[in-house]
Amino acid sequence: MTKLNNETPEERFKRIAELRTNAVLDRLRILGNLSNRQMYSYSEEDIDKIFSAITKQIKEVRAKFNSRKGERFKL
Repeated sequence: MTKLNNETPEERFKRIAELRTNAVLDRLRILGNLSNRQMYSYSEEDIDKIFSAITKQIKEVRAKFNSRKGERFKL
């Protein structure tokens, strides 16, 4: 991947975010292929574990975008 010399931080973010988001979406589609009961056997517990892990990771990543660095603690 080549870095564009005159790319702004916003342009760089958008370029990389598109690539990474599409990679995640592609992998999720591939994960969906496991739902074929003729090819695979799984329990509801297995599915719950998979989606619990995915949901947890999404929440952690989202929190990174929402964090306010330098915000002071208040009661």
